[in-house]
Amino acid sequence: MNIYRFLLLFIFISSSSIGQIVHQNTNETLSNRWLIGNDSIKLFKVTPYKPVYVLFANYTSAINNSPSSPNAANTVRTATFFSDTELKFQLSFKSRAIKNLFGDEIGGDLWIAYTQSSRWQLYSANISRPFRETNYEPEFMLVFHTPYTILGFNGVISGIGVNHQSNGRSDPFSRSWNRVILQFGWERPSWSVVLRPWWRLPENNLEDNNPDIADFAGRAELLSTFSKGRHNISVIAKHSLRGGNKNRGSVQLDYAFRVFDNLQILGQVFHGYGENLIDYNHKQTTAGIGISIINW
Repeated sequence: MNIYRFLLLFIFISSSSIGQIVHQNTNETLSNRWLIGNDSIKLFKVTPYKPVYVLFANYTSAINNSPSSPNAANTVRTATFFSDTELKFQLSFKSRAIKNLFGDEIGGDLWIAYTQSSRWQLYSANISRPFRETNYEPEFMLVFHTPYTILGFNGVISGIGVNHQSNGRSDPFSRSWNRVILQFGWERPSWSVVLRPWWRLPENNLEDNNPDIADFAGRAELLSTFSKGRHNISVIAKHSLRGGNKNRGSVQLDYAFRVFDNLQILGQVFHGYGENLIDYNHKQTTAGIGISIINW
């Protein structure tokens, strides 16, 4: 599939199933995203979750040709020489499945969500342009409206969820983990902050593809988003919450400029560990440019 066919496919998907959500304001508030006080949206309607975008050129300072893990069965013995520039894209949506699970006074909405992101070696004709990595991430979230004020920010949501993330590959490339994730969200005009600490569910040592993933990809993330007019800036910081030689994490900066309607020019920079699952313990700096139709 060449770049032109992929672009047409991306636009088609965006304008159909996932595209049901793009008519909404790209700079909508956190309250709007979680339908706080909004009973007009029917259950199981597709709504925005994480950003939807394609980076036509995503460059890395250190491509991972030999993925490794403390589990010997998940260490690649023969290197593959990938290009340091690839195409990256992400699709993501969520849907409210149950409203007011615990009644009108307590509330509690049950959400289901799905995110998929891929790294495609589109420019590596010498190795037949493979998909280097695709991550699949379904999750369930129980979300409560928690109105209060702190440091000038209005409390919006608190919640807990179960998250599975994997790359759907066989050994030695297989990577996966399951987490219980807490979520807290605050906002003020044009600015929102979401804190998500998590606990990894333990696995059998012999079957654990990546036993030290939390020491690299982190145990919590902080998302801060600022939107004004045509501009949208977001920063995601993750950390292992450990010191010493386990003091690791990552930071990602996205900047989007709206061209017209929901189409935006997107620039993205990432530095640290865990840009994707196969690179969970691989440190790199990436920079990409492309388009988006949904941002944080």
